[in-house]
Amino acid sequence: MNGPWDVWSDCTPDCAAHALPRVPATRIARRGAAFAHTVRRALTDGERMADPVRLRAHAGALLKALGVRVEGAASLTAGDGTGTLIVLNHISWLDILALLAVEPVTLLAKREVGGWPVVGGLARRAGTHFIDRTSPRRLRRTVQEVAELLGSGCSVAVFPQATTWCTADQGTFRRATFQAALDAGAPVRPVTLGYTQQGLPSTVAAFCGEDTFAASLRRVLAARALTVRVTAHPVLTTADGRLDRRELAELAARTVLGGRPGAGAVVRQAPARSALLPAVPLPGSSVPDAPVRDTPAHV
Repeated sequence: MNGPWDVWSDCTPDCAAHALPRVPATRIARRGAAFAHTVRRALTDGERMADPVRLRAHAGALLKALGVRVEGAASLTAGDGTGTLIVLNHISWLDILALLAVEPVTLLAKREVGGWPVVGGLARRAGTHFIDRTSPRRLRRTVQEVAELLGSGCSVAVFPQATTWCTADQGTFRRATFQAALDAGAPVRPVTLGYTQQGLPSTVAAFCGEDTFAASLRRVLAARALTVRVTAHPVLTTADGRLDRRELAELAARTVLGGRPGAGAVVRQAPARSALLPAVPLPGSSVPDAPVRDTPAHV
């Protein structure tokens, strides 16, 4: 189940569209079979999947089976003693595979993800750090846990938008995880993910609104020349104490979203579409009771 004060994106499944003609049905079938085989092989790796080398290999193999190329950054962590807080925009369930294919890091996911078909099994075996996103009272503890991970030298990846958008220039960043970076004195690495088809901007990978994993997977399998580009921006320093969490979140958002943070974002008590660290209010804020529900299709 999701927690209160989730972010509701303006994007819907109608936003997802091919920029090029679909591949032939025979290629779709081959990709589907290859993807299923690669998922089974990854799951049989058991706990060994958490090994960074194996995790990167599995993520890369899954993308290859889908016909998705990854371009861009070779390294995301800063390597200065503490871990790095990696903050990314959120478009698709493919974001996670692309991130792990570049550099395996610890992911933060709501606990319900562990029970999802396919994705849940991969997440559990990859060593994902699950959290309870249904209780606002867990906020301080969640921030503390992230700070401890960073302080121990473990890099952590989060999607501060707390929901998915169809392009890389929408949404806004929530502030909670940035406090963890400040507490640990850890650097923040802003990263932009963008999808293209033969160089043309594409929304075919977008996984928004009430979309289902099956429908999204069918689009990806049919996508021609789909590429995800991982752009690592300069590291933001927190150890000097010059920025508070609000300023740090805003600076990271401007960097990741191309200078236009906050476009179209509405904070509502509605189901979020992100599996990573949820939208949460700041400590001390008032949180009303709100109905919650699970969205078991999304990573």
